Amino acid sequence: MTRSPLARPFPALPAIAGVTPRVARAGYKAWERNDLTFITLDPGTTVAGVLTQSKCPSPEVEWCRSALILGEARAVVVNAGNANAFTGGRGRAAVEAIAAKVAGALACRPSDVFVSSTGVIGVPLPIDKAEAGLDAAFAALPCSWEDATNTIGTTDTFAKGAMTTAVVGGRTVTLVGIIKGSGMIAPDMATMLGYIFTDAAVSAEFLQAMLGEANRATFSCITVDSDTSTSDSVLAFATGKAGNTPLTGADDDGADAFRAALADLCRQLAHLVVRDGEGASKFIEVAVTGAESDRSAHRIAMSIANSPLVKTAIAGEDANWGRVVMAVGKAGEPAERDLLAIRFGDTQVAREGLAVVGYDEAPVAAHLKGQTIEIGVDLGLGNGIATVWTCDLTHGYISINADYRS
Repeated sequence: MTRSPLARPFPALPAIAGVTPRVARAGYKAWERNDLTFITLDPGTTVAGVLTQSKCPSPEVEWCRSALILGEARAVVVNAGNANAFTGGRGRAAVEAIAAKVAGALACRPSDVFVSSTGVIGVPLPIDKAEAGLDAAFAALPCSWEDATNTIGTTDTFAKGAMTTAVVGGRTVTLVGIIKGSGMIAPDMATMLGYIFTDAAVSAEFLQAMLGEANRATFSCITVDSDTSTSDSVLAFATGKAGNTPLTGADDDGADAFRAALADLCRQLAHLVVRDGEGASKFIEVAVTGAESDRSAHRIAMSIANSPLVKTAIAGEDANWGRVVMAVGKAGEPAERDLLAIRFGDTQVAREGLAVVGYDEAPVAAHLKGQTIEIGVDLGLGNGIATVWTCDLTHGYISINADYRS
């Protein structure tokens, strides 16, 4: 598959104390590549997660949702090439078998094992291949973060990882994240499959609160194609190996720094997913101001970001700002035509309901020839703001998805 022109090189990510990734080949598809990622976590690791709001979730999502209640983790298993979604009792049995096998190997509870799968919907995950793949993973040597990230991918064209650090109680803690996602991207909670690891000591409850907050401003603000997956999951694990006094609430020393670092990491990962949007050639930021509320601003921004007409205009480098007006109007949120203002990059193109006097399309056309596009909309109604990120819509998206199962 052709590498996205918006790709970023995989960064040098440090090891996280208490976290050991391994990969193996289970053979979920007829491909010559690893497709099972197995990550062990030392005892005492806490966990938080955000999961798809799809009404047709995979059994892996249901398993993780239940396991998160206990707030402890010892392992993660990620299967690529088979989503195991909409597979009834056979799908649930596969998840239970995976968790039981790992729990037996680590002498932990099955609920300490978190399972994710990604790929084609409607095909049960073969238990025999899962168990054979786990046996191979148990015997494998630890691998790099890049190997682990490549193994969880499906239509991804590049491996996606990021890191941040924070000072917590006088100790420097490290956060590392890996993620996969390229299509079926309109997270209504989290995104695709993402995994965050830190050596900080953080209670499960506080980690959950901070991850939920970060998610709302990052993963839930990206879209490639307006489609929410059955399997979307972002899980965060804290091993406590950094030796800081455990964070349990917002008033703790270093809590603000850790919250900011987690938000930054989530934003980096979310942007990488958009940069690998299927067929993408442009990274687009849509900023809405002046709405009646932040919620209203978000809905309007997503209406613009999800519009096929807006996205194809950007792909064609066409300064057709009328399509932005259309997307604002169809969002179903308060908007007043004669107060609306629109800009592309730094160039104001419309104000008070019509094109600005002396509007020159040349600087807008020049902006659209770049790889990073900015669209700004001001409603002039209130203080609501929102920023979301998307990509353009090209023939490449159609080709990839028309041929997905062939």
